[in-house]
Amino acid sequence: MARGFAALLRAECFDETVELFAPPLRAAVSAEALRLAWAAEAAGHGGVREVEEPAMEAGEAGPVRVRIPVACTNGRFTVLTSLGDDGLLHGLRIDPHGDAEWQPPHYADEDRFTERDVMLGTGPLAVPGTLSLPVGPGPWPAVVLLSGGGAFDRDESSGPNKPLKDLAWGLATRHVAVLRFDKATFAHPDRLPSDFTMADEYLSPALAAVQLLRQQPEVAPDRIHLLGHSMGGKVAPRIAAADPSIAGLVLLAADTQPMHEAAVRVARYLAELAPGPSADEMVSALIRQAALVAGPELTPDTPSKLLPLGFSAAYWLDLRAYQPVATAAGLVCPMLILQGGRDYQVTVADDLIHWQDGLSHRPDVTIRIHQDANHLFFSGSGQPSPAEYARPGHVDPAVVDEIATWLGRQ
Repeated sequence: MARGFAALLRAECFDETVELFAPPLRAAVSAEALRLAWAAEAAGHGGVREVEEPAMEAGEAGPVRVRIPVACTNGRFTVLTSLGDDGLLHGLRIDPHGDAEWQPPHYADEDRFTERDVMLGTGPLAVPGTLSLPVGPGPWPAVVLLSGGGAFDRDESSGPNKPLKDLAWGLATRHVAVLRFDKATFAHPDRLPSDFTMADEYLSPALAAVQLLRQQPEVAPDRIHLLGHSMGGKVAPRIAAADPSIAGLVLLAADTQPMHEAAVRVARYLAELAPGPSADEMVSALIRQAALVAGPELTPDTPSKLLPLGFSAAYWLDLRAYQPVATAAGLVCPMLILQGGRDYQVTVADDLIHWQDGLSHRPDVTIRIHQDANHLFFSGSGQPSPAEYARPGHVDPAVVDEIATWLGRQ
């Protein structure tokens, strides 16, 4: 089975790979999502040269862990999966940097805060999270962290990097209480209904997180904010509209361009980095799928396999109807909007410009560009590419300082 999966990856036959997935994995990872992730890693490493022989690590019990090394022109990455007793694949992750592990950033001091696990919500889609509280009586300002689009854990883990954990530890060190949580798409991919939407993904756990923070004696109940990254920043105004007591918003690389258009733009960018038939096919497929999302033919019954990223029709209909800038303009709370100048996923020209047009006239809205920052707000130089995310890094300390200072002033 492992060799068959590796052969399909080698041939880039992504539609066939999902036939090897167990039902929960098939629900969480579509063929198109795998195609995009593969293309991104290939582009970031200069193109795939060889998919090597799988290596299996049998444990004492449970699924067999499988590692499939992929040699590229400029380095290598690893596809990690697990093979169950049913002969199907039960997990899938692309590790862009071998087995490198996250290390705390230099600006985090673990002696200055404590952490404990919490549970947000009730019922089958309740999600676990982590509450970070500064040492001392407070009351402290607080933020709920909202990760970007995709099945992210509470740290927004990607390879060796955990940007939300960087932010949580950095802000908690600077006397800000922080609550972050696993998304339902990460914690319960096998329980999600077929009509699951962006609103379902974020609103319930975020509002529960705000309520839990209000119950902490160390937290100032009138100084609880939302801090969203990427799609988390996009949805933050929607959450604040549902709870007007939220004190303010911090939006990091928050996208405003319709996501189906952004998916095509990013795919074209990646295809330019690693041109070839597979890249062309990826772009062409996304163009067809994006046109369906944008047009009147999209209905709740449209199969997800015809749509970008394998998301359901309900997801796209909900997203298409949401206007983040207009929603933010209707709020009365202050906002800090930060953008990376080297971000090719959410850009100054395609996304930040709309925040500027809609909100820059308001004195309680601060908009700043960190010119050297990429999508994760890691500093770098040169042409931005997915290879940057394969290297261990941390959120720039200037970004953490700016957020902490802004929160302290509110």
